Amino acid sequence: MPIDLRSTDVFAHRHIGPTAQDRAAMLDAVGADSLNALIDEAIPAEIRSNRPLNLPEAVTERDLLAQANAYASDNDMHRSFIGLGYHETVTPPVIQRDILENPSWYTQYTPYQAEISQGRLQALLNFQTMTIDLTGMEIANASLLDEATAAAEAMMMLNRVTRRQDARRFFVAEDCHPQTIEVVEARAEPLGIEVVVGDAEAFNFSNDFFGGLVQYPTTDGAIRDYEAFCDDAHAHDAYVAVAADLMSLTLLEAPGSWGADVVLGSTQRFGVPMGYGGPHAAYFATKETHKRQMPGRMIGVSKDAEGNLALRMALQTREQHIRRGRATSNICTAQVLLAVMASMYAVYHGPDGLTQIATRIHDATKTLADGLRSLGHSLQHTAFFDTLRIDPDGLSADDIRRTAQGEAINLRYYDDGSVGVALDEAITTDELNALLRIFGAQNGRSLDAETLASELDSGYNGPLPRTTDFLTHPVFDSYHSESELTRYIHRLAAKDLSLTTSMIPLGSCTMKLNPTASLMPISDARFGNMHPFAPAEQAEGYHKVIDELSNWLAEITGFDDVSLQPNSGASGEYTGLLLIRAYHEHRGEGHRDVCLIPESAHGTNPASASMAGMNVVTVDCAENGDIDLEDLTAKAEKHSDNLAALMVTYPSTHGVFETHIREVCDVVHEHGGQVYMDGANMNAMVGVCRPGEIGMDVCHLNLHKTFSIPHGGGGPGVGPVCVAEHLAPFLPGHPLADVGGEHAIAPVSAAPYGSALILLISWGYIKMLGADGLTASTKHAILNANYVARRLSAHYDIVYTGANNRVAHEFILDLRTFRKELGISEQDVAKRLMDYGFHAPTMSWPVVGTLMIEPTESEAKDELDRFCEAMIAIRSEIQSVELGMADAEHNVLTEAPHTAASVAANEWTQPYTREQAAFPVERLRTDKFWPTVRRVDDAYGDRNLICACPPMEAYKEGVERVA
Repeated sequence: MPIDLRSTDVFAHRHIGPTAQDRAAMLDAVGADSLNALIDEAIPAEIRSNRPLNLPEAVTERDLLAQANAYASDNDMHRSFIGLGYHETVTPPVIQRDILENPSWYTQYTPYQAEISQGRLQALLNFQTMTIDLTGMEIANASLLDEATAAAEAMMMLNRVTRRQDARRFFVAEDCHPQTIEVVEARAEPLGIEVVVGDAEAFNFSNDFFGGLVQYPTTDGAIRDYEAFCDDAHAHDAYVAVAADLMSLTLLEAPGSWGADVVLGSTQRFGVPMGYGGPHAAYFATKETHKRQMPGRMIGVSKDAEGNLALRMALQTREQHIRRGRATSNICTAQVLLAVMASMYAVYHGPDGLTQIATRIHDATKTLADGLRSLGHSLQHTAFFDTLRIDPDGLSADDIRRTAQGEAINLRYYDDGSVGVALDEAITTDELNALLRIFGAQNGRSLDAETLASELDSGYNGPLPRTTDFLTHPVFDSYHSESELTRYIHRLAAKDLSLTTSMIPLGSCTMKLNPTASLMPISDARFGNMHPFAPAEQAEGYHKVIDELSNWLAEITGFDDVSLQPNSGASGEYTGLLLIRAYHEHRGEGHRDVCLIPESAHGTNPASASMAGMNVVTVDCAENGDIDLEDLTAKAEKHSDNLAALMVTYPSTHGVFETHIREVCDVVHEHGGQVYMDGANMNAMVGVCRPGEIGMDVCHLNLHKTFSIPHGGGGPGVGPVCVAEHLAPFLPGHPLADVGGEHAIAPVSAAPYGSALILLISWGYIKMLGADGLTASTKHAILNANYVARRLSAHYDIVYTGANNRVAHEFILDLRTFRKELGISEQDVAKRLMDYGFHAPTMSWPVVGTLMIEPTESEAKDELDRFCEAMIAIRSEIQSVELGMADAEHNVLTEAPHTAASVAANEWTQPYTREQAAFPVERLRTDKFWPTVRRVDDAYGDRNLICACPPMEAYKEGVERVA
């Protein structure tokens, strides 16, 4: 054999769980001659791609990091004082290392299973408490996607709650951030809402307005008193939403004190890098009367089976999977990991520390303002927090721009010739002096920032000073040293099950390995500190990543063009439908507004369609789970004149490849519609089939699923859209960047490239796997699913299988008989799995009373076997109830999960042993994950809704004190 000098460090071997020996044993178990033979049986030949992926050859982890470093060096790191809602921040290293870079935090799933999510739930409750306190509102959610879309959600919510159903107009102050204005206008149009942009100080409400939006401080830095504006709105039964800078609220009076109905904004400057636009956690707070209409997720306080305080996601019935077309929002992911970072920033600094940071920012701004005035320049606003709008004297904006470029500084330039400067917590004396030089201090009029500052009084002394207390809960005054915060962070992490504990077999959610190498570049300041509106030529490294990733995703999907702007999967759905809508309108067929959606679709699908102004018509599924082609054809014919689109998930949400998918597409096209594919299940397609070759017109991809961006406890997510050539001209644009198609729709998120920082992760993932590794990953995902399905099929019924009795990358276990005959539900099985150290599969969706299992390619055979053993043991426990050997009402399933405290208690009253409760299989004796609370009472929490941190004594004495 000749010498092979290629590296032996092949990433695909690290990523794909089963070894060659494991693969042979698994193929034997499922009855397949080879991996390729299994794929041939699972995937219909008529949809298989006729060509392999044309991607660069896979690189090693070391080579990837070298390439990332080279691209980071291509970014020209000017210091940006642009503002517009983005500021450089100082991420405490303890938060960067122990949250952002800690897999115990970034590999968690959305906290649907509260008993094994108490740590992140506590961090999110801290986030809500922080938001409530700083805004002066009554309730808050646990984060939204970004400030602009949060403003759009506020408009939608206020439209829902208005008492004046005939009011269809919404006012937006012209001095809101421009990206916010455009996103709000875009969201309003399909819903028939007219947005009026104007001067808030001159505006008067009338009865046809249901609300208004103002910025506090304004986009150019002015601090305005909006109390009269709020009074006028309320006199006309209208509401006021306020987009507020959270840092400024430590010095400025809370909007809730002067009449706001909703307060929203970004928490980016609370320790989260700009990252060329994201990801950042938006906050959203409102009055308790609107709690059932508030978008996103709330964390609430409840109690467990023993009466102890326990946290959980409140009011879960608002989720789209339940309400579908009637959902109040299509939000699925949030920005949990970033919300946790922001909450820890507040915990670490506390109220005094935040006030000191804000005061220093304001003092630096006052110093700069004093120097600018001494140079003869005028300020458009005398009341400000951190942002100045300057009318230069004796200098043009072009003069200033040239000098600023020489100082490696970016400023904001307005159309009227004025210049904006927004300072932040990272400001230095040298930078202040550089700013003074830019405005002429070097021209024989030397000014020194320290000298200027020495002659000024520290602190905010402008209008609307803060008089109300904030962050008074002890959690914000207990962890100010690094040792204290480190222990707090790790104590919370220990309460949560993540991928560091075990596999998370969630169907449709694709909880796979998040490669450390592809995550490392996001900690590089040359990527993290890039402002999203910095000149494009300064972000050359970013654009290389963006261009390469876009081209690769187009190649993988078989489409012609890509937009990376949508910053969640649901946002990608919405964007895809807007593109279809724009396409029809451009062709003079704007009347096409009917969207066909199979009853098996993701719950966000009908919600997205409703938001896009479409009328949802449900299509039946056949007994085998496939789309009922006869029903689809009948409804396509019935709505032929108005058919806009079909939304389809492929492979099907039922875990099979539908053999007639080409016929489905043909029927829709025949009647003038477009086919949108939900790409949530793309992990079963990469390298083996392409949506664009099957007949789809547009799809979104979940980069936080198939392409390995970590779920982070419920976000961040990225949902780019891939489109056929005829839809490419409509890809979303942006008012502050050159993006989008020739006939671009308005932006769908605040930043031109959405959550640009984490695009590096999927870029690295694809680069390390290459064509062969990506294809092998898909094939092993299908192998792992079929292996687990075959092992469990002897003990449980599988609801749906495809041709040749194979499943795709996921499958559904039927537990409905157990509920009907024994009173043992899928929830009981889910909670019992916690005692075995596993997160439950997706529960009761898409079929009520079932569990949907997706093991992914990352899991090795040993872990798959461990999960199978747990499920088989649970089946034996169910059988004990069937045979009368276990109590029908009080057994290890209905009483699960069991905490260490309950098992070790002096009194044990259960009709089964402590050993059965805690150690049902032998290996748990040496490797045991303990839930920290017993089963949570969801109904109690909804009846007694508490969405802020309760008194500390409640944690010791149970929840009865706080109810």
